[in-house]
Amino acid sequence: MSTVAKAKGWKHSKPGLLLSIGTSAFGVLSIVKDVKKARTENDTLLLANALVAGLALATGTALLVRELRRLGSEDVLAD
Repeated sequence: MSTVAKAKGWKHSKPGLLLSIGTSAFGVLSIVKDVKKARTENDTLLLANALVAGLALATGTALLVRELRRLGSEDVLAD
């Protein structure tokens, strides 16, 4: 198996999905920082940007969790 094939398979493995979820958690820190900055400066545009980024992060994490659950499902007919 080539290195490229291994790298492509890593993305859809359990450790790969857990790593993706973990890195998404670090995105929360940036969003919280932006929300605090927007509130102190009364900047509604920055606040809206932080909220949209938060929604995108939540959606991405939900998709990763769904993929992780499907990966753990042994039943072929469960999909």
